[in-house]
Amino acid sequence: MMASLWISLLLGLALLLALGMILLYLGKLRSAATSAPRLLVTPSNTSLCPPAKISVIIPAYNEADNIAACITAVLASSGKSADWLKVWVVDDQSTDDTLAIAQNLQATLADPRLEVIAGKPRPADETWVGKNWACVQAVEQASGDFLLFLDADVRLKPGAIPAALEFVQRSQIDLLTCWPTLVCGCLAEWLAQPLIAGILAVGLDFAQINDPHSETVFAVGPFMLFRRTAYEQIGGHQAVASQVVEDVELARLIKQKGLVLHCGLGHELGTLRMYPSGAALWEGWTKNWYLGSQRNLGLTLQTALLMFWMCTIPWLAAIALLLKGSLTGFTPFDGLAIALAFATILLHYPIRRAIAQLSAIPPRYWWLTGLGGAFVTAIILGSIIKTETGWGWTWRGRSLKGA
Repeated sequence: MMASLWISLLLGLALLLALGMILLYLGKLRSAATSAPRLLVTPSNTSLCPPAKISVIIPAYNEADNIAACITAVLASSGKSADWLKVWVVDDQSTDDTLAIAQNLQATLADPRLEVIAGKPRPADETWVGKNWACVQAVEQASGDFLLFLDADVRLKPGAIPAALEFVQRSQIDLLTCWPTLVCGCLAEWLAQPLIAGILAVGLDFAQINDPHSETVFAVGPFMLFRRTAYEQIGGHQAVASQVVEDVELARLIKQKGLVLHCGLGHELGTLRMYPSGAALWEGWTKNWYLGSQRNLGLTLQTALLMFWMCTIPWLAAIALLLKGSLTGFTPFDGLAIALAFATILLHYPIRRAIAQLSAIPPRYWWLTGLGGAFVTAIILGSIIKTETGWGWTWRGRSLKGA
């Protein structure tokens, strides 16, 4: 009887702690939602023809499912008469049909703004990871006052490029990087992506990131618009050739050179579906999560613990209390603890609503937040193990060990 009481008491205390964490986290999410800078597409900044030329560079490795739609969206986002635009697609030695699809599209469209490059093998005596080598090859041929690096899973909206250019020129920005609207398809994405977006939103201080006097940096690799002079000043992708999280390192170089970085939300510029399957999501986030935290073990473990406690512990506590009660009988305290558990679980919905304001991901499957929390916790812990040991540390089959 005494053991049963102690179990109920401990579960109740765990739930009270989870409740406190959730309320604090929810407050931070709502604060981030109101303070995060947003880049808007309005008639005033889409109808003007940008006076500067821009090269859009799309590095592609095994992007057969994405490349055609990405190219089409980029070309359509600026109108057919946009002679200030050039699009460079670099196939990074893909093992699928990425290159053939891009070349066939180039022949079909016959659009002089589109160029497709068959990327060369990486130098055998140098360390190149990720998209860095492909980007360098494109920059060698690209012209233009601005360079926009896009991932193949980005879909730009009409007017996106003129709007971004107008904002950069008006605000004298050297690197503009932003989050497009995140798109979820499979269940694994719905479980993990909203929670990861929430972690990033709470952990990122946009005011500090955009403050030239602060050392805080962040960047969103799928959308990075450089003033070309700034890109060349920091040494471009060649300067970060061995970096897995090259976007953040490029942003760091921008700040170190005294140049202007701006990071924000770009929901009106386009959409982004990062990882279209559970396997891709696991490989992608475990690849760079720990590195993104600068290998800060304490912070990374704290993030994993908080996510598990807020999202998963309430469900585990509720199940444990119900099982204990069915076996030994329910006490009045058990009833209070079970009510607290389900009240805490219901708070997962406003959390997802707040995340939706930041990421534009609808709160679908919010009632599976407990499962999502366990999944994200596993991703974070898996990232530590992969990065430190090199075991299974890959991106689309390419090993990152030694990077």
